[in-house]
Amino acid sequence: MPLYSEVGPHGGYRLLNQRMLPPIAFTEEEAVSVFFAVHALRHYSSLPFEAESSAALQKFYRFMPEDTRERIDQMKHRVDFVTPKRQASSPFLGILLNAAVRQQVLTIDYASRQKQSQRDIQPIGINTRSGLWYCPAYCFNSRDFRVFRCDRIKSAVPSERPPENLRHIHLENYHPSTHTSPDLVPVYAELTMAGVQICEAEVWSENLLHIREDGSGWLEGRVPSKDLPYFAKFIVGLGDEATLKHSPELLQEIRQVVANLINKYGQTKLQ
Repeated sequence: MPLYSEVGPHGGYRLLNQRMLPPIAFTEEEAVSVFFAVHALRHYSSLPFEAESSAALQKFYRFMPEDTRERIDQMKHRVDFVTPKRQASSPFLGILLNAAVRQQVLTIDYASRQKQSQRDIQPIGINTRSGLWYCPAYCFNSRDFRVFRCDRIKSAVPSERPPENLRHIHLENYHPSTHTSPDLVPVYAELTMAGVQICEAEVWSENLLHIREDGSGWLEGRVPSKDLPYFAKFIVGLGDEATLKHSPELLQEIRQVVANLINKYGQTKLQ
C-alpha cells in the first residue's frame, strides 16, 4: 500500500489517496525548463489543473539547490510570457478536457451573446488564444461541430446520451470549415500587411486567412450568416487595412454598422 509520513505532534503514517509516480531524475536544465513551462501559465485566470500545476511548481522550487533557486529568481524577472488578462473565468476546463479524452457527452448551460441555452456536447479538446479558452465540440442540438467559449459555459455535467465515435478527430486535424453547416455565406476581403497581423490574433482566422510572401493577404471562405454582424464590425474596425471584395450580404451588414455609428456620433457634440 502507498504510504507517506509526517513528523511532529500531529504526524504519523497515512495512506495516499492518489497514485504517485516513481522518482524521476531531472538534470538542472530540465528542472528549470519544467519550472518555466508552468510559470508561463500564471497570467491565465483559469487552467485545467490549476491547483496541481501550482503544487508541482512549489515542489520543483523547494527541492532545487540554493544556487539553482537563485538563478530561477533572477530569470523570473527577466523573461515573461505575456497573455492578456481576462476578467472572465473558465471553471470547467478540467471537466471539458477529461470528457474529450474519455469520449464523454456533457450537458452544458451556455450563455451566448443572443441567449442562454442548454446543450449536449462531446468535446474534442480545449485550446487557448489571447487569454481566452475555447472548446471545439460536436453539438447534438445543432447536429454539427461548434466552437464554444469556455468562459460562457455556466455548468457542465455528464449526460446520459451515448457518445459519437470521434476518437479520430482531435485539435490537430479538426477544421470547422470542413464540416457542413447550413446557411453559409461566401466572404472575400483583401488585407494589408497590418490587416494580416491583426487577423492572425483572431481564433477564427486559421481557416480563412491566407498570407502572401510580401506579408499582405486576404480572408476567404464561408461563414454562417448568423455571424455576419460580428464580421461586419470586425471589418469596419480594420478601417483601411481591409477591403471587402465579395459578399453582398456582408456589405449590407457593414453599411448598417456604419449607419449606426453615423447616427450615434454624426450630430454628437462632445463636452
